[in-house]
Amino acid sequence: MNKVEILEKAYRLGFQGEHDVRGCAQCTIAAVQDALGIQNDIVYKSASGLAGGAGECIDGNCGGVSGGIIAMSMFFGRTREEEASKKGRADKYVSFRMAAALHDKYMEKYGTVICGEIHKKIYGRAFNLRNDEDKQAFRDAGAHEREDGCCAAVGDGARWAAELILDEIEAQGLTLEDFQYLIDTKK
Repeated sequence: MNKVEILEKAYRLGFQGEHDVRGCAQCTIAAVQDALGIQNDIVYKSASGLAGGAGECIDGNCGGVSGGIIAMSMFFGRTREEEASKKGRADKYVSFRMAAALHDKYMEKYGTVICGEIHKKIYGRAFNLRNDEDKQAFRDAGAHEREDGCCAAVGDGARWAAELILDEIEAQGLTLEDFQYLIDTKK
């Protein structure tokens, strides 16, 4: 599969995951992992509480952003073992650079990275996802049905994160095979 096909797959999987399963951060991570063939359930599980701006509070980052950052950091973040070393510091700043690039892509398209503000841009208002009536209004507004809704924001996050990962892999002279150690074999 070439890069364009991988990025299209990441978008499609992110969109479809949010449509079918829900949980924007986890759907972003799953889409990136599946598109790149590096699946790790512990990393996926770690994003469980990040949906709807974290705990459905809507005032935090869009799950497409937070899930994308987690997926990118899975590949290029620092480890505890190397956290104080020169390599650990360098790895931290690679992940910072990648996170900033993802942030900037969201800012360019949506004008924000905040969940509730993305709601306003897409639906004309924010929805309190911790209130059952407002959550139903969110659904009624097409939250998971509209082509330009939250599913698209997740698809964008998955595609952009996968693109940033592939670009960094290429820049560092690596291949996806160099990351096979990340695959969770304890399923």
